[in-house]
Amino acid sequence: MAAEEATHHPPTTHRPPAASRPDVSVVVPVYNTLRYLRSCLDSVLRQTIGPDRMEIVAVDDGSTDGSGRLLDRYAAKHPGTVRVGHQANSGGPAAPCNRGLDLATGRYVFFLGSDDRLGPEALERLVAAADRYGSDVVLGKVVGVNGRHVFSDVFAGGNAVDVSLFDSALPWSLANTKLFRRDLVDRLGLRFPEDMPVLSDQPFTLAACYHARRISVLADHDYYHAVRRLDARNITYHSRVEQRLVSVERLFAYVADLIPAGARRDAVLRRHVGLELANLVGDDFRHLDRAAQERVHATVARLVRRHVTDGLRDRLGVEARLRLGAVTAGGVDDLLAVIEQDSGRGVPATVFAGDRWHAGYPGAPARWTDVTDVRADWLARLDAVDVSWADGHTLTVTTRSPYPRFAAEAGPVRMLAGPVVGATRMDAGDPTGRTLRTDFALDRLLAAGSTSGQRHPVRAEVDGGHGRGGAAVRAPRLAAGRPRLLRHGARLYGVAATVDPRNGQLVLSVVPVTVGQLVGRLRRRGRRGPGTAQTSGRGPAGARVSGRGAETLLGRHGHLEVRGAAQVQPGPLRSADQPHHHPGAGRAAPHQARGVRIDV
Repeated sequence: MAAEEATHHPPTTHRPPAASRPDVSVVVPVYNTLRYLRSCLDSVLRQTIGPDRMEIVAVDDGSTDGSGRLLDRYAAKHPGTVRVGHQANSGGPAAPCNRGLDLATGRYVFFLGSDDRLGPEALERLVAAADRYGSDVVLGKVVGVNGRHVFSDVFAGGNAVDVSLFDSALPWSLANTKLFRRDLVDRLGLRFPEDMPVLSDQPFTLAACYHARRISVLADHDYYHAVRRLDARNITYHSRVEQRLVSVERLFAYVADLIPAGARRDAVLRRHVGLELANLVGDDFRHLDRAAQERVHATVARLVRRHVTDGLRDRLGVEARLRLGAVTAGGVDDLLAVIEQDSGRGVPATVFAGDRWHAGYPGAPARWTDVTDVRADWLARLDAVDVSWADGHTLTVTTRSPYPRFAAEAGPVRMLAGPVVGATRMDAGDPTGRTLRTDFALDRLLAAGSTSGQRHPVRAEVDGGHGRGGAAVRAPRLAAGRPRLLRHGARLYGVAATVDPRNGQLVLSVVPVTVGQLVGRLRRRGRRGPGTAQTSGRGPAGARVSGRGAETLLGRHGHLEVRGAAQVQPGPLRSADQPHHHPGAGRAAPHQARGVRIDV
């Protein structure tokens, strides 16, 4: 069996002769991902590059769910291709990644999460590009699965032979899921910092990209499928606040040591300030206990004062700028006031001081609230006030701006849910011209969700006298309804409007649902009460789930029709009753198809 001892040893200094080295080593750190591990490993074994040109180096970091035993079975079945290391649990992905690097022998190394998988031609294309262009780092297109969010701006321009770390979207894609030239890794002595419980891949990737002769981006194939685990326990989702604080502080210190102060450092820190630091004061900051809030506030304030220059501040998104400004200007309660404005009351009024525009937030100093230079982005900040099913094929999102001259100054408005552009119109029932209705075609949302499902964050874009701008659509006090089950081709999907708890953004989610999952859910309900359905299932094309008191049938438009089941509630997703709506904003039109919903 091709298993290695558990002891950790220094980096390998003697490589096999070039002729006998594989082209690429795929390093897979593993911890309790048995449900996904087989699919992950199979996706590598099926690579078109072939087994003679690659090796899989999997390191079991003290799994307790049988993942280690599965790895050993794969190693026995694929000797010479799959190598396995076992070690005691280290508490994070850094140690198993380092162990995998020690064992890897390929000319290139690629890191793969054990709950993720590769596209079938990924390794062959990546290695070919690196050899052709002399690239030290190659990033292939990453797509999200099961609603996993990924930053995709770096792929928007298509394939790029030579990408700069400092004038591209690359800093927003700093996960280690890339192809790295092994000679670069060895020359720099790169390893993952094991004192960072989370975010440990970013120093490694940053250093590699900073020193690389060439970084290439490939957007012509779905190279990497990043899976959101159904138990939502990917480490980035499940990390504790204390771990995040420690890791963020160390990350900022690493960037400061790596890149001299100036525009290039700011270009990289723009991501870390706008993402990692701003996430610490996201909407879920409200749910921390007071002691944790004080610790987060103190850490964020210290990092802002130390690392955020005026130029960097002015390049931040409006929301990150306002919250970080509140941190530097006051205490925890000042920050909570800004968060409460966003999450509870919505976009505030615009305050005018001469020819300057300011966002009317409490607790933030003027130099942080000044939005004059980003007025288009400010005008694009809309609140979702209602989400409803307009008919069997359309989901309608109603949004509103507090700015009195919105219709005249914003210009044409485009609303997007991920890549899907909606049909937007002014609401005729609002004479002020500040309310919009946008219809999203469900067939386009389902097609964009593909077989893996997707989260589609809703965004507004304006193009008027103040230029072009855009902003995420937030949903203060919007209680979105339960998912609706729909069919697209032979697949079932749950479609729902949800609110991201980290940032309050409205998201239209399309999640694949198997008949087995549906049957299991209804059976569990049946066990909880005598009036709930007991079930039996068929395939999705004509799925029928029936039992005491309920009959469930997929209708001809793909809706899940349920008759006689108490848990199914008719009506739109939300009948809005917010006091700041205009009178007609939350009511369904008389012709609106009410349908049914079921929580899947």
